[in-house]
Amino acid sequence: MSNPDTDGLLAEQLLRLTRRLHRIQKRHLEPIGITPAQSRLLRTLAHYETPPRMADLAERLEVVPRAVTSVVDGLEAADLVRRVPDPTNRRVIRIELTDGGLKALGRLRGARRAAAEDILAPLDAAQREQLGGLLDALFDVPERHRC
Repeated sequence: MSNPDTDGLLAEQLLRLTRRLHRIQKRHLEPIGITPAQSRLLRTLAHYETPPRMADLAERLEVVPRAVTSVVDGLEAADLVRRVPDPTNRRVIRIELTDGGLKALGRLRGARRAAAEDILAPLDAAQREQLGGLLDALFDVPERHRC
């Protein structure tokens, strides 16, 4: 059985780490002109073989469709994605990467590697491996045990 004081401390540490991760990621994305939400959507979009619908993106990102619309609007204004009609149903709009979006993905990969290095700098290789195992254990919890 776990100690409530220890669990509370761990929860606070995880929240502080989350805020730190967000700040570092944002700092590395700013020179590219992309927000963390836009970065996440671009990276998600790259995993589709064919352009997805907004609803598909919202489901995969676990957000409401309106949130996807706002992010897509910003990415479209920056010419990183475009809305295209579905070839089989003209009422359906799909989202695809532009050439600029593909180039931005390459820059995002570099920014993410630099951010990861900043975050993980205090850890040696063994500690990084241990952290990876601990994080896997937290992510692999069956759904019935999650809050």
